[in-house]
Amino acid sequence: MSESVLLSITDGIATLTLNEPETRNALTQPVYDALERHLDTIETASDVRCVVIEGTGESFSAGGDIEGMSERLTNDDPTDDAVSELARRTRDTIARVVALPVPTVAKVDGSAVGAGANLAIACDIQLASESASIGFVFRQVGLSVDAGTSYLLPRIVGTNVAKELVFTGEILDAERAAELGLFNHVYDSESFESEVAATVSRIANGPTVALRHSKRLIQDGLEKSFDRAQRDEATAQGIVFETADHEEGVEAFLTDRRPEFVGR
Repeated sequence: MSESVLLSITDGIATLTLNEPETRNALTQPVYDALERHLDTIETASDVRCVVIEGTGESFSAGGDIEGMSERLTNDDPTDDAVSELARRTRDTIARVVALPVPTVAKVDGSAVGAGANLAIACDIQLASESASIGFVFRQVGLSVDAGTSYLLPRIVGTNVAKELVFTGEILDAERAAELGLFNHVYDSESFESEVAATVSRIANGPTVALRHSKRLIQDGLEKSFDRAQRDEATAQGIVFETADHEEGVEAFLTDRRPEFVGR
């Protein structure tokens, strides 16, 4: 029996691979269980400098477990309890991805819809193949948005566009998604793997402590005043100034060579 989610950690890159191609990597109970277990590993690993999330087969993720929803609605549990449990698992997993302190990359090859779309935009960067698509299709199953859509989506595309995407349930092709900022880059099928690998390697080989602070500062910045943001930046710089990577960066700049950051 195959693992619902695979985890590999190589050269500072932790790759989470959704591994249920028969269901188009739907976010089922086994998938959530495996994700939570692997996120525990990532959060306690000292050598992880970047996280990549991808899917096997023809989809990134088809989103919520529709068959599971049907079963919950036909058993003896109150509907409110069934919906609450489903929402909790989705919410908790997406929140953990957002909260990961290191840079995260969604590697989107194929469709990412519903909660699967949320999982993609919960990452810091979205790198897509030309066959990728994304849609916030909660309306198709008679549900309102969840898993952080109301927070994440308007911050990427703006309030009016977010409402349109949710109200219509439109599934965007890769080009249109990139135009709206939902995908950072779209690559053709021949260069997709190499382009993603190059970008991920560049992130993972960066000054990890500085990037962690930069990620936190950018995420928090929308909720702060300009003055508070500057003060928090100054505090972070005071910490980063003491790192080996800062010393290496300065020395590399002065000697006109590429820095070799060690992540501390």
